[in-house]
Amino acid sequence: MATPNPRQLQSREIPTGWPVGSFRTYAEAQGAVDALSDAEFPVEKLTIVGVDLMQVEKITGRLTWPRVLGGGALSGMWFGLFIGLLVGVFSPGDALWSILMMSLFIGAVFGVISAAVAYGFTGGKRDFSSATNIVAGHYDVLAEQDVAMRARDMIASMSRQSGQPQAQPEQGEH
Repeated sequence: MATPNPRQLQSREIPTGWPVGSFRTYAEAQGAVDALSDAEFPVEKLTIVGVDLMQVEKITGRLTWPRVLGGGALSGMWFGLFIGLLVGVFSPGDALWSILMMSLFIGAVFGVISAAVAYGFTGGKRDFSSATNIVAGHYDVLAEQDVAMRARDMIASMSRQSGQPQAQPEQGEH
Protein backbone atom coordinates (compact mmCIF):
# COMPACT_ATOMS: atom_id res chain seq x y z
CA MET A 1 0.00 0.00 0.00
CA ALA A 2 1.33 3.43 -0.95
CA THR A 3 2.24 5.87 1.80
CA PRO A 4 -0.05 8.93 1.70
CA ASN A 5 1.50 12.29 0.96
CA PRO A 6 1.59 14.31 4.23
CA ARG A 7 0.49 17.44 2.33
CA GLN A 8 -2.66 15.62 1.19
CA LEU A 9 -3.47 14.64 4.77
CA GLN A 10 -3.46 18.33 5.73
CA SER A 11 -5.79 19.42 2.90
CA ARG A 12 -8.50 20.60 5.32
CA GLU A 13 -6.15 22.80 7.34
CA ILE A 14 -5.63 26.49 6.70
CA PRO A 15 -2.77 26.76 4.20
CA THR A 16 0.49 28.26 5.37
CA GLY A 17 3.45 29.63 3.50
CA TRP A 18 4.82 32.83 2.15
CA PRO A 19 2.79 34.67 -0.51
CA VAL A 20 4.84 34.76 -3.71
CA GLY A 21 2.24 35.97 -6.22
CA SER A 22 -1.30 37.30 -6.34
CA PHE A 23 -3.57 36.87 -9.37
CA ARG A 24 -7.01 38.10 -10.41
CA THR A 25 -8.12 34.72 -11.81
CA TYR A 26 -7.48 31.07 -11.05
CA ALA A 27 -6.27 30.58 -14.63
CA GLU A 28 -3.51 33.19 -14.06
CA ALA A 29 -2.41 31.51 -10.80
CA GLN A 30 -2.47 28.10 -12.47
CA GLY A 31 -0.46 29.51 -15.38
CA ALA A 32 2.20 30.84 -13.00
CA VAL A 33 2.50 27.47 -11.24
CA ASP A 34 2.62 25.72 -14.61
CA ALA A 35 5.42 28.03 -15.75
CA LEU A 36 7.32 27.28 -12.54
CA SER A 37 6.82 23.57 -13.20
CA ASP A 38 8.17 23.99 -16.74
CA ALA A 39 11.26 25.62 -15.17
CA GLU A 40 11.65 22.49 -12.98
CA PHE A 41 10.72 24.34 -9.79
CA PRO A 42 9.59 22.02 -6.92
CA VAL A 43 5.89 22.83 -7.34
CA GLU A 44 4.88 20.40 -4.59
CA LYS A 45 5.99 23.20 -2.22
CA LEU A 46 3.34 25.58 -3.62
CA THR A 47 -0.33 26.11 -2.83
CA ILE A 48 -2.96 28.11 -4.72
CA VAL A 49 -5.39 29.78 -2.34
CA GLY A 50 -8.65 31.49 -3.30
CA VAL A 51 -9.08 34.60 -1.15
CA ASP A 52 -12.22 36.66 -0.44
CA LEU A 53 -14.60 33.83 -1.28
CA MET A 54 -18.13 34.67 -2.36
CA GLN A 55 -21.15 32.50 -3.02
CA VAL A 56 -22.73 33.66 -6.27
CA GLU A 57 -26.21 32.54 -7.22
CA LYS A 58 -26.99 33.19 -10.88
CA ILE A 59 -30.73 33.28 -11.51
CA THR A 60 -31.47 31.18 -14.60
CA GLY A 61 -35.21 31.68 -14.94
CA ARG A 62 -38.65 31.97 -13.46
CA LEU A 63 -40.39 28.85 -12.22
CA THR A 64 -43.98 28.33 -13.31
CA TRP A 65 -46.18 25.26 -12.95
CA PRO A 66 -45.81 24.31 -16.65
CA ARG A 67 -42.03 24.63 -16.45
CA VAL A 68 -41.84 22.60 -13.22
CA LEU A 69 -44.13 19.85 -14.53
CA GLY A 70 -42.35 19.73 -17.91
CA GLY A 71 -38.96 19.46 -16.21
CA GLY A 72 -40.30 16.73 -13.92
CA ALA A 73 -41.67 14.81 -16.91
CA LEU A 74 -38.35 15.02 -18.79
CA SER A 75 -36.35 14.00 -15.74
CA GLY A 76 -38.67 11.09 -15.09
CA MET A 77 -38.50 10.00 -18.72
CA TRP A 78 -34.68 9.87 -18.58
CA PHE A 79 -34.86 7.69 -15.48
CA GLY A 80 -37.57 5.56 -17.10
CA LEU A 81 -35.41 5.12 -20.20
CA PHE A 82 -32.51 3.96 -18.06
CA ILE A 83 -34.66 1.44 -16.18
CA GLY A 84 -36.34 0.32 -19.41
CA LEU A 85 -32.99 -0.36 -21.07
CA LEU A 86 -31.81 -2.35 -18.06
CA VAL A 87 -34.96 -4.45 -18.01
CA GLY A 88 -35.14 -4.68 -21.82
CA VAL A 89 -31.66 -6.14 -22.15
CA PHE A 90 -32.80 -9.23 -20.26
CA SER A 91 -36.16 -9.55 -22.03
CA PRO A 92 -37.09 -11.31 -25.29
CA GLY A 93 -36.29 -9.23 -28.40
CA ASP A 94 -39.90 -8.45 -29.35
CA ALA A 95 -40.70 -7.04 -25.88
CA LEU A 96 -37.95 -4.37 -25.87
CA TRP A 97 -40.00 -1.59 -27.49
CA SER A 98 -43.07 -2.13 -25.34
CA ILE A 99 -40.88 -2.17 -22.21
CA LEU A 100 -39.17 1.07 -23.27
CA MET A 101 -42.46 2.83 -24.03
CA MET A 102 -44.03 1.71 -20.75
CA SER A 103 -40.97 2.72 -18.72
CA LEU A 104 -40.87 6.14 -20.41
CA PHE A 105 -44.55 6.69 -19.61
CA ILE A 106 -44.28 5.51 -16.00
CA GLY A 107 -41.09 7.57 -15.52
CA ALA A 108 -42.81 10.70 -16.86
CA VAL A 109 -45.80 10.21 -14.53
CA PHE A 110 -43.62 9.73 -11.45
CA GLY A 111 -41.39 12.65 -12.50
CA VAL A 112 -44.41 14.97 -12.79
CA ILE A 113 -45.76 13.84 -9.42
CA SER A 114 -42.45 14.25 -7.59
CA ALA A 115 -41.77 17.66 -9.17
CA ALA A 116 -45.30 18.86 -8.33
CA VAL A 117 -44.99 17.75 -4.70
CA ALA A 118 -41.56 19.36 -4.28
CA TYR A 119 -42.63 22.64 -5.91
CA GLY A 120 -45.89 22.67 -3.98
CA PHE A 121 -44.06 22.46 -0.67
CA THR A 122 -42.14 25.68 -1.43
CA GLY A 123 -45.39 27.61 -1.08
CA GLY A 124 -44.33 30.11 -3.75
CA LYS A 125 -41.34 31.26 -1.72
CA ARG A 126 -38.84 30.27 -4.40
CA ASP A 127 -40.33 30.84 -7.84
CA PHE A 128 -37.04 30.87 -9.70
CA SER A 129 -34.29 28.47 -10.75
CA SER A 130 -30.64 29.22 -10.20
CA ALA A 131 -27.08 27.92 -10.33
CA THR A 132 -24.79 28.50 -7.34
CA ASN A 133 -21.03 28.83 -7.55
CA ILE A 134 -18.19 29.78 -5.20
CA VAL A 135 -15.76 32.36 -6.60
CA ALA A 136 -12.73 34.11 -5.15
CA GLY A 137 -11.84 37.78 -5.26
CA HIS A 138 -8.25 36.84 -6.10
CA TYR A 139 -5.85 33.91 -5.90
CA ASP A 140 -2.58 33.83 -3.98
CA VAL A 141 0.24 31.40 -4.61
CA LEU A 142 1.92 30.43 -1.35
CA ALA A 143 5.31 28.76 -1.11
CA GLU A 144 7.10 26.98 1.68
CA GLN A 145 9.69 29.19 3.35
CA ASP A 146 12.76 27.43 1.91
CA VAL A 147 11.73 28.18 -1.71
CA ALA A 148 9.63 31.32 -1.30
CA MET A 149 12.25 33.89 -2.37
CA ARG A 150 13.12 31.89 -5.48
CA ALA A 151 9.44 31.41 -6.42
CA ARG A 152 8.67 35.11 -5.91
CA ASP A 153 11.61 36.16 -8.07
CA MET A 154 10.72 33.68 -10.82
CA ILE A 155 7.06 34.81 -10.89
CA ALA A 156 8.10 38.47 -10.93
CA SER A 157 10.51 37.75 -13.79
CA MET A 158 7.78 35.95 -15.76
CA SER A 159 5.42 38.90 -15.22
CA ARG A 160 8.00 41.38 -16.48
CA GLN A 161 8.68 39.23 -19.55
CA SER A 162 4.99 38.97 -20.40
CA GLY A 163 4.51 42.71 -19.93
CA GLN A 164 1.67 42.25 -17.46
CA PRO A 165 1.84 44.04 -14.12
CA GLN A 166 1.93 41.61 -11.23
CA ALA A 167 1.00 42.69 -7.75
CA GLN A 168 3.29 41.15 -5.16
CA PRO A 169 1.92 40.72 -1.66
CA GLU A 170 4.10 41.68 1.21
CA GLN A 171 6.49 39.02 2.40
CA GLY A 172 5.34 37.29 5.55
CA GLU A 173 3.95 34.03 6.74
CA HIS A 174 0.19 33.42 6.58
